[in-house]
Parts: sequence; structure tokens; C-alpha cells
Amino acid sequence: MTDDPALPPAKRWQMPDTLLILFTLAALAWAATWLFTPGQFALAGDPARIVPGSFTAAAGPSPAPIMGGEARTGFIDFLFAGLVTGDRNSAAIGLMAFIIVLGGVFGMVMKTGAIDAALQSALPGGKARNETLIIALCIAFSLAGAVFGMSEEAIALTLLLAPALTRAGYDAVTAVLVCYGASQIGFATSWMNPFSVIVAQSIAGLAPMSGLEVRAVLWLGFTLAAALFVACHARAVRLGRRERIGTLGEAAAEAPAMAFTVAHKLVLLTVIAGVGWVAWGVSTRGYYLPEIAAQFFAVGIATAAIAHFGRIPGARVHAMVDAFREGAAQLLPAALVVGAAKGILLILGGDDPARASLLNTLLDSLSGFTAAMPEWLTAWAMFMVQSLINLFIASGSGQASVTMPIMAPLADLSGVTRQTAVLAFQLGDGFTDLVNPTSAVLMACLAAARIGFGEWLAFIWRPVLGLMALSSAVMVAAHLGGY
Repeated sequence: MTDDPALPPAKRWQMPDTLLILFTLAALAWAATWLFTPGQFALAGDPARIVPGSFTAAAGPSPAPIMGGEARTGFIDFLFAGLVTGDRNSAAIGLMAFIIVLGGVFGMVMKTGAIDAALQSALPGGKARNETLIIALCIAFSLAGAVFGMSEEAIALTLLLAPALTRAGYDAVTAVLVCYGASQIGFATSWMNPFSVIVAQSIAGLAPMSGLEVRAVLWLGFTLAAALFVACHARAVRLGRRERIGTLGEAAAEAPAMAFTVAHKLVLLTVIAGVGWVAWGVSTRGYYLPEIAAQFFAVGIATAAIAHFGRIPGARVHAMVDAFREGAAQLLPAALVVGAAKGILLILGGDDPARASLLNTLLDSLSGFTAAMPEWLTAWAMFMVQSLINLFIASGSGQASVTMPIMAPLADLSGVTRQTAVLAFQLGDGFTDLVNPTSAVLMACLAAARIGFGEWLAFIWRPVLGLMALSSAVMVAAHLGGY
């Protein structure tokens, strides 16, 4: 038989779009409400915490309707419900608004051409000759994740650095690894992250920052290993040994030559000052989404003023407004992912431990699985359980609040120290976010770098397996060493 040249070649299988994945998960969640019984926990204390052993199952399954209402979210309205549930500080409305504002602001920054001009000024021909900058950025962003829990800020950094690193000879994946990946390494191995380890230690009855020495060693080891991996990938891309990933490289591979003017320098100083202002607000004043969005919006206003009065070509007022609109539109898919992920939780009954929900049933079942493991495997089982729960509760402080009231006393019964239980929470909460399609920050960073989730997953699954294997060894060693 001869091949017919007129026939189209067979198409390779491609990962479905993220929204299609979430729609499928929503259908499975809706079906689960017909099969499984929800439950709830009793709460006590101030702030309210789950009372261990207080889980109470409902009389039977509580099927979600096809179309819901105010009392219950249904299948065909899960997206709308997810988009409108919450307030300005919530992980739904608040985070969606934050993502859109951030996209608009950094669309304005990129319109000024300040990043391209600085890159051409700092690098011969605008191209990198070694990976020193990549390693330095990985260490810096990992430290930021460890010290003040940098998370949403990674979106802004990806918007800023993805075009710059691409034009320097790398690919968009390098930018996501540097900005989001490195910050997650620091987030997961931190000794003082106020949004994860400090919350978990407080709930477990441990002194804040206790066990610092071991965690500092873990941070250093994981960070250096991650920096080396990213540098090797970046070098392979720069030298043409590895194919570029993402569409940003096609749009941003070349930038027109331009002088690095005083106006460009003022724009960069404004952005750097803005990032420092955000870091100060988060670490000292407890700023969250509304305040951080306002801070970055102020950066956008200042950038537009500098561009106008500094007479940056192509960046006058109307062009900056268009750039804001286009930047916001670029991150709109990530905002939709946030709403869809929230809608799935609402189908399951929500994430309130005091209200009947299938999420509570899952938490109780997983804690039972952990208790049934042999003593030497209990710490590892806790890590795996936390990794699974993180797929449903992406917030570090939220996951700590839900799981640690159960895991801390379970650790006492299993012969695991509470410090090790907190470590299991940290590592489980941090690393699975690298492959979690319901992680708003990951999806926003991928949108900023114009990388499809399927492309990202095809690249990152091996490194994540390596992180999981290394974390498993750490958990077993921590338990055997009585950490």
C-alpha cells in the first residue's frame, strides 16, 4: 500500500485546554455528590479550629442539582457561582480582580520598552552569554518565597521577565521556572513563611520558627538543586540544544534597537520601588490582594506619567490605555480558571469544615488512611495526603487551617513529632502547586508567559516527580531522626 500524500498526517495527542479539564472535574464532582455522603466537623476555640474526631457524616448523599440557586450550586451554574462568590479578599473575586489589574499594569510597563532597552544596554546584542543571572534570580526568588511567602507577586515578575529572558536567548518556560518555580521552592521549604509554616506551627502548638536549622538546610539544598536544574535548561535552550517551549518566543525573539533613556530608567526604578513597597506591605502591614493590587495600580499610573512626560515613543496616554486593556485581556483566561476552580468546590459543598461537604469527607478519609499506615511510613503518608489535599485547597494558610487540627493530634497517636507533621504539610502544600490546574497563580504565570498547561505539564512532570521523591526521602529521614 502506498501512502496518499493528500491525506493529512496523523495528529499527535494534545493535552486538553485547562478550562476543558476543569469542566470535566466539575462533571465528576457533580456525579460524586450522588454517590458519596458529605460530612462536617465541629469547631472550637478562637480562632475556630477543627475538633479532632468530631467528623459527622450526613444521613446520606446530598445530590447537587443541575441548576442551582443561592442555597446550593448546581452543575450548569458552577462557573457563574465561582465567579461571583466571595469578597474583595477572597480567593475567587479578589484574586480574579487582582490578576486582571496586574495584567493591565504590566502591559503598560512593557509598552514603554524599558525592559528591552535595559536588556540591550546590559547584554552585548541583548543576548545572554552565561547563566549567572538565571542562578541569581532563582536564589533571590526562592529566598523571597521563604521569607515573606511570595506567591501572587510571581505573576507580576513573570509578566516582566518572560519577554526579557526570551529576548536574551532563553524560552518562556525559563521565566516561569525562575519566577514561579523558584518561589514555590522557597515557599515549600521556608523556616519563616508567614502564610504556611508559621500558621501550621501555631495550630500545632509549636513555637513560631522552631526547627529553623533543619528547614534552613532544606531550603539551601532544594534551592541550589533547583537553580542548577533551571540553569541547565536555560543553557540548553540558549545554545540551541533544546527546543523552545511556548509561543512567546515567536513574538518576542527580536526587539528593535533602542537607546536606554532617562525615562526608561525612571520606569524601571518605579517598578523596583513598587515591588519593594509590596514586599514591605506584605511582611510588615499584612497587605493582601486589595492592597497589593492598589500598589501595582499606582505603579501603572506612575509609569504612564513617566512615559507621557518623558516622551517615550509609542507610549503616550492613549497607547498606554490600550496597553492596559491588552495586558488585562492576556490574563483573563487565568481569571476564568480561578472562578471555575471555586465553582468545583461549591459543587462539592464548599470548603467550610463546619458545613456538610464532600471535601470534609475526603479529609476524614485521608486522615484515616494516614492512621492505618505502619509507623515508619506515617510521616510519608502525611506528606502524600497533604499533596492530594493541595489539589483542592491551593491556599497555604487555608490548607493549614483545615488539615493541621487533624494532623497534629494524629501525629501524636502515630509516634510522629508535630514538627515533622508541619514539615509534611509544607512540602505537600508547596510542590504539587507546580502541576495543579486549579492553582490560580500557576495558571496566571503560564498565561503571562503564553504557555499552554499541556506544554507546561509535558515539561514539568519529571522535575516534580524528582521533588516528590526527594521530599519522600526527607520525610522518612525526619521521622527516623525524631525531628
